[in-house]
Amino acid sequence: MSSLNSILSPVQKDLLVVESIMHEEIQSNNPDLAAALDQILVSGGKRIRPAISLLISRVLGGPVEKIHLLAASVEILHSATLVHDDLIDGALIRRGIQTLNAKWSAGATVLSGDYLFSCSAKLAAETESTRVVKRFAETLAIIVNGEITQLFKGPCHLDREAYYQRIYAKTASLFETCAYCSALLCTDDPKLQDAFKVYGREIGMAFQIIDDILDFTGDQATLGKPIGNDLHQGLLTLPLQIYAERYPQRNFVQEILSGNCIDDNESIKELISDLVSTEAIQESLNIAKEFSNRGIKAIEDFPASEPHESLIELAKFIEDRDL
Repeated sequence: MSSLNSILSPVQKDLLVVESIMHEEIQSNNPDLAAALDQILVSGGKRIRPAISLLISRVLGGPVEKIHLLAASVEILHSATLVHDDLIDGALIRRGIQTLNAKWSAGATVLSGDYLFSCSAKLAAETESTRVVKRFAETLAIIVNGEITQLFKGPCHLDREAYYQRIYAKTASLFETCAYCSALLCTDDPKLQDAFKVYGREIGMAFQIIDDILDFTGDQATLGKPIGNDLHQGLLTLPLQIYAERYPQRNFVQEILSGNCIDDNESIKELISDLVSTEAIQESLNIAKEFSNRGIKAIEDFPASEPHESLIELAKFIEDRDL
């Protein structure tokens, strides 16, 4: 498998421009807020979402400066959702560093996330595309509705369809938006726009499923959060859904079906140990690859080019990362 750096080589310089725009945009008159938000961006992960926007613009040809603004907008929006997620989940660590929620009051954390939302919206507006701004607003509504649905539904539900809806709202909708909006800015052809929209959505679904697999099989130092974190929060992700479907008589599954969460450390360790000894992990991985392959298929007929090949390789990287 190609390394991420080699996959993103066609847009590495553009990613540096996007990074600069992001840091410039989040500056605040409040030095504490500015420093905290800078730290969030510095620890911001692999920048896969902005890379998708940039690679698509290279495939289609488009207004480079506006694509930079779009990419920065989407990534700041992602950071804003993480700030609020950490508060809702009571998370104290993300990517190996303390969250704002661990250091600040709930009110200050909410306002920090709100500030990031405003920065993101401003950058989206600067693309001067009403369709991009509309899509931005729709995506934010999808993300928030997904979180509210999860909160009101409560923890520890076995429902695979609800799981797919949740990860679309949480993750894939933003992948879909960064791909679709890039195409909107680059071409008026609805077929091309829809092809990249499908690409973004499908690899976004694969991305979250792999994340959920790693919650059972990953290394805490690599993940930057505790193993079994989803179980502690009462989130029953795809590996657990499959485990429950295959082994309904297991004690842990019976407990969940009775309306109880598995939430103490020893029980969670036992459950994870049992689950990873079954086919649930491999079946989850196969499903992630099905999503990824659908994303690849949506754009496979485009003329060969280095950026196009990078989009294909990026989908493969997502399905294999850290496994």
